[in-house]
Amino acid sequence: MKTTFNQFYGSATYIASQELQNSVNVAIALGKPLLIKGEPGTGKTMLAQSIADALGKRLIVWNIKSTTKAQEGLYVYDTVQRLYDSQFGDNDVSDISRYIKLGKLGEAFVSEDQVVLLIDEIDKADLEFPNDLLWELDQMSFYIPETKQTIQAKHRPIVVITSNAEKELPDAFLRRCIFHYIEFPDAERMKEIIRVHFPSLERKLLEQCLETFYWIRSLDNLQKKPSTSELLDWLQALVLGGIHPQRIGEEIPFLGVLLKKNQDVDALFWNLKNSRSGRKPSFYSR
Repeated sequence: MKTTFNQFYGSATYIASQELQNSVNVAIALGKPLLIKGEPGTGKTMLAQSIADALGKRLIVWNIKSTTKAQEGLYVYDTVQRLYDSQFGDNDVSDISRYIKLGKLGEAFVSEDQVVLLIDEIDKADLEFPNDLLWELDQMSFYIPETKQTIQAKHRPIVVITSNAEKELPDAFLRRCIFHYIEFPDAERMKEIIRVHFPSLERKLLEQCLETFYWIRSLDNLQKKPSTSELLDWLQALVLGGIHPQRIGEEIPFLGVLLKKNQDVDALFWNLKNSRSGRKPSFYSR
């Protein structure tokens, strides 16, 4: 198994803080999984794509669901197809390897080149899921008893694991990871992110949008605060709609792009109604 060490500094479409760059590079250097937490919309999933783009590597994505089992990431033995072939087909069913299909982790192990493996939203699975992967992530190998074959990683993949903190992960699993929490961007860093996606955005529109966006996020009674991705969608809608910056401060056009719950929309208008001036406090411009 080969291990290579490349430095990550962000990419053309992903602004990474110095702390995040350091965490990524330490994880690569030590050959350990990088566990990323942060509120939805802070770029956890996009980080893996950014690492792959910046280092010129292929990205393999393993999307975790509540029903996902660790075994599925290694391999699946298609017994149903083998039984069907034995009854109705012309294939040689004695060759069991024909019915072994590698999962995402197995695919990463046998790749001829080092890849980036994203295990996305690991906390959606059951509590035993992370522990069931400890050996494979430590040793970079697993055994297939049906074929008496050991799959050994040709190159240690760069493993990025994301979590929305829906469940606490086991301590034994956490000990084997490099951890980083992506803080929500402040206004200045958000400007950098927006400029990557909208390099020619009018300054007044940008500032008015940021003032409105951070004011909305400051409201205490929101169930779901708008995220970075929703801000970018909102900016796109405003540009396409030809909305004048002044209208943003007065009526918040396309509010449904930012807020996705009726209770949050009601809370927003309650705050507007009960503010002295009837307008948003200027948090951003202080």
